[in-house]
Amino acid sequence: MGFNCGIVGLPNVGKSTLFNALTSTAQAETANYPFCTIQSNTGRVRVPDCRLGILAEIANSTKISPTYLEFVDIAGLVKGASKGEGLGNQFLANIREVDAIIHVLRCFTDDNITHVGNTLDPVRDAEIVETELMLADLSGLERRAELLMKKFKAGEKDVGEELNLVERLLQSLRAGNPARDVVLKDGEPQQLHMMKLLTSKPVLYLCNVEEEFASTGNEMSKRVAVYAENQGAKSLCISAQIEAEVSQLENEVEKAEFLETIGLKETGLARLIRAGYS
Repeated sequence: MGFNCGIVGLPNVGKSTLFNALTSTAQAETANYPFCTIQSNTGRVRVPDCRLGILAEIANSTKISPTYLEFVDIAGLVKGASKGEGLGNQFLANIREVDAIIHVLRCFTDDNITHVGNTLDPVRDAEIVETELMLADLSGLERRAELLMKKFKAGEKDVGEELNLVERLLQSLRAGNPARDVVLKDGEPQQLHMMKLLTSKPVLYLCNVEEEFASTGNEMSKRVAVYAENQGAKSLCISAQIEAEVSQLENEVEKAEFLETIGLKETGLARLIRAGYS
């Protein structure tokens, strides 16, 4: 059992490097050009839980079924994705299937890695992705509202409750607010889940910073933290390069020693799992 998280963001922010490190694989191609990830990649990591062994002993069970967190590395999104720009249609289809969104933001400087916006501004980047998701939801809900209204006028009064929810969702999106901000009534959470709206999913903003800022963050990540708080979301700093180095070490002792030398107590994966389940 477990749930899956879609790793999203603009091209060249470190999504695939992070995915490979978190899942200890090299299946997601990494390169310095947009749309390096064409097909989504999926990997699972076991969620550490010391209680499982204790419970197994109490129940005299020989089989332990751990919880897994699944990561899906999704192709980079660009402005206009809601209209099919770049790999927009594929991006939107992939993200509809995940339970939560890990939004990777570039908060590091590196002249050797291009940025699709030519300048570094993680809050702007976050807003670009969020806007595209809202526009996609808006388009789909407008079609749904039109269909439901026709049914309602034709005498199918049982669609009235869903129509009311759709109209409130549209009102929120048109005001520039995601679907997850809409206050739901009894019975509506299931209806909302069935709609698979992109902006109804919980979001964790992941700031990809330089190695020296992995524990403290930097000015860019601090701006993201304020933005996330205003969105009712959380943010986390992580260095994809550090995670890549840690993933190459053979055992937990080596990993702990390496982390200690750079002033970290645990891996970014451990912090990410904890944040994801909170």
